[in-house]
Amino acid sequence: MVLLVPFDGSELAAAALTRATQFGYAFDEDTLAVSVIPDGNVEYARERGWLDAGEAFDRETVVSRLHERVADRSPSADFQYEVVDRYATPGTIANRLRKVARREEASMVFVGSENAGHIVTTLSSVGSRVAADGAYDVVVVRHRQPREIPALSAAGEHRTSEPRVDLSDVD
Repeated sequence: MVLLVPFDGSELAAAALTRATQFGYAFDEDTLAVSVIPDGNVEYARERGWLDAGEAFDRETVVSRLHERVADRSPSADFQYEVVDRYATPGTIANRLRKVARREEASMVFVGSENAGHIVTTLSSVGSRVAADGAYDVVVVRHRQPREIPALSAAGEHRTSEPRVDLSDVD
């Protein structure tokens, strides 16, 4: 089993990764950050801060930067990425995340969202579709700086496993 975090590099995705890592320590579960990358979509990559203005799309660069953000936030988390069509819709991205969650047998998915008051309907175009899958529980993280939960933080002091990184698809 694994705790999965859809990770696009946003502050809320990073907060969700922090919270998932804390839960992972407490429950002795691995944490997996998954990024879905529309191949060659420069605008999408720039909007998310994966590329700088004027920088050409390079998958290896995007993957490296996302992996670095995951490792900076949660050194013990594993990282995977999936590549979809350049103009993939939010539904396509969400479906890919759901497939990964099922393939990895995720017990929980941690989604960062500001709109948690109306969870599934206004979570986000991707988040609502991921949250709608009944194969796993969903934790909505809506604070950019999650509050400290002493029991979760204390559990992290005892975890020593090495993260796994899947970069096999990088050119």
